[in-house]
Amino acid sequence: MVYKELSNLLKVLSDPSRLEILDLLSCGELCACDLLEHFQYTQPTLSHHMKSLVDHDLVMTRKNGNKRMYQLNHEVLNMITEKLNTINRSIDECICDDMKHGNCS
Repeated sequence: MVYKELSNLLKVLSDPSRLEILDLLSCGELCACDLLEHFQYTQPTLSHHMKSLVDHDLVMTRKNGNKRMYQLNHEVLNMITEKLNTINRSIDECICDDMKHGNCS
């Protein structure tokens, strides 16, 4: 597991506004104007959050005329879930499996 990569993604996800953006995008593709209607902040603030989400591949973007459309990158979100589930595995699958009885103490 690449802990640094997971940590960087979790830092991006730790912002409540970004989590809310992802939740909105879970309903389907939206343009920036649709997202702005939901929030009480400016277009530059939204752009800042979207840039972070796009730069970390959590959200994909495409141009549609003069609009920028956003959608979730389910592949990356599923990878995060899988890595967290790996950490949350049973003691029988502990990373310290070379220790007696799978005990990490």
